[in-house]
Amino acid sequence: MSKRDLKKYIGQLTKEQLEEQIVELYEKFAPVKVYYDFVFNPKEDKLLQESKVKISHEYFPIKKPNAKWRPKAKMRRSVAQKIIKHFIMLGVDSFIIADLMLYNIEIAQTFSSNNFIKQELFYKSILNSFEQAVNFIISNGILPEFKSRILDIQQQTMQQKWKNKYEFEAISDKIDF
Repeated sequence: MSKRDLKKYIGQLTKEQLEEQIVELYEKFAPVKVYYDFVFNPKEDKLLQESKVKISHEYFPIKKPNAKWRPKAKMRRSVAQKIIKHFIMLGVDSFIIADLMLYNIEIAQTFSSNNFIKQELFYKSILNSFEQAVNFIISNGILPEFKSRILDIQQQTMQQKWKNKYEFEAISDKIDF
């Protein structure tokens, strides 16, 4: 069904029929429920804090009570990417999305400053996240608010002597004005 056909179909429904269909969609499909729950009660700050905790646990997992060992850091970029994609789908404010994107990189750098990471994929993955964040920030016209954090991230790659530090530098050169 095309968007035009859908609009035509919706236009033929009575208000009660339309309300009934929306309620049915809300009950049947979890993404619809999540969307309407967010629209009517955004609580963006709470959502941001919960997401930051989730991302930080990827690098700094919490030892469960009575456990004899501490879980190992998983360092999965996909967890943060999934959250960011979800925020974009919900229409969360671009400042919050940008903050989360940069936080993801900053927490990874905090982890790498205290831990030796052998996997080249980690560094490449963080570089991809950095490039996506910079492009998102530029395209949303919010660079002045985030420029110092972007430059701090780039400086951190130099201080930690990441192998791809010059690629970070090339990306951050896009923002020098």
